[in-house]
Amino acid sequence: MPSFSIKHGKLSDIPTVIGIQEKTWEPTYREILTPEQIDYMFEKIYSPKALESQMTEGGQQFLLLFDAEIPVGFAAVAQEEPRYFKLHKIYVLPNMQGTGAGKFLLAGVEHYVKSVGGKKLALNVNRYNKARSFYEKMNFKTIQEVDVPIGPYWMNDFIMLKQLEP
Repeated sequence: MPSFSIKHGKLSDIPTVIGIQEKTWEPTYREILTPEQIDYMFEKIYSPKALESQMTEGGQQFLLLFDAEIPVGFAAVAQEEPRYFKLHKIYVLPNMQGTGAGKFLLAGVEHYVKSVGGKKLALNVNRYNKARSFYEKMNFKTIQEVDVPIGPYWMNDFIMLKQLEP
């Protein structure tokens, strides 16, 4: 039986974030994106320098998910407007998917957002990502369809939103 806990990430946790990302991105996106786009986005979003910038300049709060003492997932969230936050990233190791880990981590994100005055939580999900059904089960509603340029590539996303209860 999993024993989940969450801690706030620090700069010293960047290698842990990269380690989880390396195990989750390819299985998540191999049927959606080209290998070249996956490589490009990894360098743009998950290089140590990019993660440091997101934590220090981008205002992203990273939350690390542990099963016992083993890191198994992470999320990153930032305030975009007063009371409005965006979930920039949420990943759980493939072998932990279906165990309640993602639900626990998302609940931790929501708790954090509410604790700092947030009332709405938005996220982007690729239109072809199976995770969309997970977000729908977690009461996120699709509010918009967007095409987001990332370098020479495009992310074809849905924007989903959840109103957070007090």
